[in-house]
Amino acid sequence: MQYISTRGGMSPKKFSEILLGGLAPDGGLVVPDQYPQLSADDLKALAGKSYTELAFAIISRFVDDIPAADLKALIDKTYTKAVFGTDDITPLTRLEDDLFIQQLSNGPTLAFKDMAMQLLGNLFEYVLNRAGEEINIVGATSGDTGSAAEYAMRGKKGVRVFMLSPYGKMSPFQRAQMFTLQDENIFNISVNNMFDACQDMVKAVNNDAAFKAKYKIGAVNSINWGRVVAQVVYYFKGYFAVAKEVGEPVDFCVPSGNFGNICAAHVARQMGLPIRNLVVATNENDVLDEFFKTGGYHPRGLDQTYETSSPSMDITKASNLERFVFDLTGRDGAKLADLWHTVEKAKGFDLSPADFARMHDEYGFRSDRSTHADRVNSIREVFNKYGVQIDPHTADGYHAAKAHRQVGVKMVIMETALPAKFEATMQEALGNKPAMPAAVADLEKLPQRFDVMDADVQTLKDYVAARAG
Repeated sequence: MQYISTRGGMSPKKFSEILLGGLAPDGGLVVPDQYPQLSADDLKALAGKSYTELAFAIISRFVDDIPAADLKALIDKTYTKAVFGTDDITPLTRLEDDLFIQQLSNGPTLAFKDMAMQLLGNLFEYVLNRAGEEINIVGATSGDTGSAAEYAMRGKKGVRVFMLSPYGKMSPFQRAQMFTLQDENIFNISVNNMFDACQDMVKAVNNDAAFKAKYKIGAVNSINWGRVVAQVVYYFKGYFAVAKEVGEPVDFCVPSGNFGNICAAHVARQMGLPIRNLVVATNENDVLDEFFKTGGYHPRGLDQTYETSSPSMDITKASNLERFVFDLTGRDGAKLADLWHTVEKAKGFDLSPADFARMHDEYGFRSDRSTHADRVNSIREVFNKYGVQIDPHTADGYHAAKAHRQVGVKMVIMETALPAKFEATMQEALGNKPAMPAAVADLEKLPQRFDVMDADVQTLKDYVAARAG
């Protein structure tokens, strides 16, 4: 398996060579030169496997430069009942016939990001130790990626984490999860701006080749290919849990801001998993909904990025979308580069009529958006109708799933986080505080450690350089 750039300017590399990085040297995103293909017999052989067995069977198809025994040991170490609370790792909750929620938020930070990040932490440590190297991770979070990355990397040998987040824009619980960590290798930076500004600062650091090389800069944001690979696994797990027989089409609905989670679903579909439709659920920051409904991708400025009650999706530049558009446009690096250069000039682009049709007919994408009122109503409806509490992001998913359900086709909604992380919205919807896991009940009372910074790239570089060691 070789990895290339979506923009065609990177020589092929192996998995371990691209694992620690974010952007490719040409500014594109790393993708495999081809997707592993699974036959009907292959799928049937996978159907009865445990989560760790399934994870090894899928991930090993993308990783051929880590010995199989070592890779299996890393996977077995990651996906345990001790970490995720159940041997099933991602159990499904049945709401009614043909409608399910796949639980992805049983990890240490109560969000789906743990599913990939816990493995990434172990992979990083393994690859760094093998090479005798260190890395400085510079990342940005709108809510859940930061804490998932920090909990996965805390105490890891040879790893420092510099995590940017928008000042005052996350929920109090999300802030507490990150800022209460006292580990010496964790640095929290609260930026006086929106998430997109944080993400732009990280991209600017990654685009400075000399700085990146000197300070060994790496990435754990959703653009990291290792995260996408790990997320592919639970789509297979969810499919096998609901399909009566291999080959039955199943729909998945995925709350999405940066397009990372649903990009993994797209990869699973490209590998041969019988996914019919992939439904993208957004909030009021509906750039992705606009794209899938009109074919126009037009990222918005910070002045048009709204603070919502599903804050982890308050994003108007969907970084991972480039991977899907690369496939959609025939994996033509030059064509993709031309499109994305218009994006970087804040102009965006519009798909050709043929590509717009293929996006729906061949790749099965659909989308919908929610408002705050929709989220509150969805939380209330799911609780009153099914006795299940869902968080505001999963509520976006429920709203979109209802809009695109088809009789006789199973629909799986991908859970984003536990309701405990969003007390104010849950209180508004249900009149009660959400249940808080005992292990984190007093988290918001603990001392917090973070630094405040304006959205200035040079200030960030100076901060990293002074602490990089």
